[in-house]
Amino acid sequence: MAASVIVDTSFLIALYNRGDPNHNWASGVLKRRPPPWRTCDAVLSETFHMIGSSGMPLLAAFVRDGGLISTGTSDFGIDEVLALMDKYGAVPMSFADACLVRMTEVLPDPTLLTTDTDFRVYRRHGRKALPYLMPF
Repeated sequence: MAASVIVDTSFLIALYNRGDPNHNWASGVLKRRPPPWRTCDAVLSETFHMIGSSGMPLLAAFVRDGGLISTGTSDFGIDEVLALMDKYGAVPMSFADACLVRMTEVLPDPTLLTTDTDFRVYRRHGRKALPYLMPF
């Protein structure tokens, strides 16, 4: 089992939105890779925005209860995050995605939970594929 489970906005949306096509997959992952999970503030901001008012209380409770631990970008190096955005500018790479890639570089034994296929393109430490779980 991974020591550092990192979650993306797409995974959290799938988990909290029963109508999402990946909801069953995300619910299954919840059982196999139980919290606490790690993420960055940019992902948390995206998720709260996208989840809307109906899902906000559940997500807020999850954060308050320690199920989701959010970290500021400065903890992992803003220069490195911005360099990743420059490198993948053609994709383009969002700030949140760059933060998550950087987290996979600095946290021990990481696994990223996501439904975003851009993470298949991104590399950590220059050339290494990201360790992720996707439903497809």
